[in-house]
Amino acid sequence: MRSFVAALALREACVALTGRDADFELKWPNDVLLRGGKLAGILLESIANAGQVGHVAIGIGVNLATAPEAEGLEGGALRPAALSSAAGSIAPEVFLDQLAAAYARFEDQFVTYGFAPIRAEWMAHAARLGEVITARTGQDDITGTFVDVDAAGQLVLETPKGRRVIPAADVYF
Repeated sequence: MRSFVAALALREACVALTGRDADFELKWPNDVLLRGGKLAGILLESIANAGQVGHVAIGIGVNLATAPEAEGLEGGALRPAALSSAAGSIAPEVFLDQLAAAYARFEDQFVTYGFAPIRAEWMAHAARLGEVITARTGQDDITGTFVDVDAAGQLVLETPKGRRVIPAADVYF
């Protein structure tokens, strides 16, 4: 669930620095898009202590100044995007200040009220909601209409074989 918190914080920081709300969308489960290109990604790692999850490390990568070259991308992968294309030069420290404040706000909301308001806000900015997408799970590719993210943060697709709930996958448009 913290990936949704981080994604909302990333999006909010980008909007605050650019003033361009409509340019930023969220791609399930952990990417921020700028005008359809991949701007940022989030990775989470649980750190166990005596067999129990003690901490979660959140890694965030944002293309502030430049984006990697698009050549060599896997088919269906999104082109990379850089925040500088929407806002000019932004110092990493300035971005981090915005991100930290936004993360604190969304984390507080999550701890206080649970996942439901985080999920609702995330859904309000979801990329390709109502459109056909493909989820690659490692075992198979599942293509269907993106209809929801459930209360557990799982992707919900409506497919020709019925509704599918997907806990983990790479998503392609």
